[in-house]
Amino acid sequence: MNAYSVKKDWFEPPRYKPRLAVFKFASCDGCQLQLLSCEDELLELADKVEVVHFLEATSHIEPGPYDIALVEGSITTHHDQHRIYEVRAQSKVLIAIGACATAGGIQALRNWGDHTEFLRAVYAKPDVIDSLSTSTAIADHVDVDFELRGCPINRYQLLEVVISFLAGRRPRIPQHSVCMECKRQLMVCTAVAHGTPCLGPITHAGCGAICPRFGRGCYGCFGPAGQANCDSLADNYLATRSNTQTLVPLLRNFNAAADEFRETGDRVDEQSDSGVAK
Repeated sequence: MNAYSVKKDWFEPPRYKPRLAVFKFASCDGCQLQLLSCEDELLELADKVEVVHFLEATSHIEPGPYDIALVEGSITTHHDQHRIYEVRAQSKVLIAIGACATAGGIQALRNWGDHTEFLRAVYAKPDVIDSLSTSTAIADHVDVDFELRGCPINRYQLLEVVISFLAGRRPRIPQHSVCMECKRQLMVCTAVAHGTPCLGPITHAGCGAICPRFGRGCYGCFGPAGQANCDSLADNYLATRSNTQTLVPLLRNFNAAADEFRETGDRVDEQSDSGVAK
């Protein structure tokens, strides 16, 4: 799924008050809360759309069809595997929001583990738990019209996406990396100045470079940036300032299952197992 591809019919403003729905799958609700945190902007938005399904805000829900659906969370159960098809069938435009919906989230770490052992260790009666062995993105199951990255998402980016739908234009979401946000704030590069492993060069902008601002390396909360050269960055860190024990957990974080992070993380992990890199 290309995070920046948009269906053609987005460029036609709706001729009526669109019906908006918000759905939750496996997640912490943080991205939905970002929508509620818009406060004044949300009140203004409510005049432009009809919110008909948003359990985080109200118990009053209405059935589809929906003009625009915001989907938070990953697919982790058999029930949700079927439910996401129902949501897709009822939605003209489906937008996946947050790291869970776009890359499986932090819970995708189960993809590298023993699912059966996890169930046995956590639950007294694991046989009654309906859980898949993987946590996967929404786009792995249905067509997604737009992906908005972040853990959590940037609420202003979310507003931009919804407003662009109302205006019939392409969302203006920045495609550069976190490094650009650092430079705009005149911050010293943590990787260059302090030797701190940082995913900023390969991570999508949107957080305002929060971690580098406080002297920490970027953890990749907003997922891979456009055309992220993850292999090159990993090789540089392994050759100059890091080791596999540090780099693999850094790549396997909030967006562990994002293709770019997953492929590089697996390669570095294999090198560690084979003794090629330490």
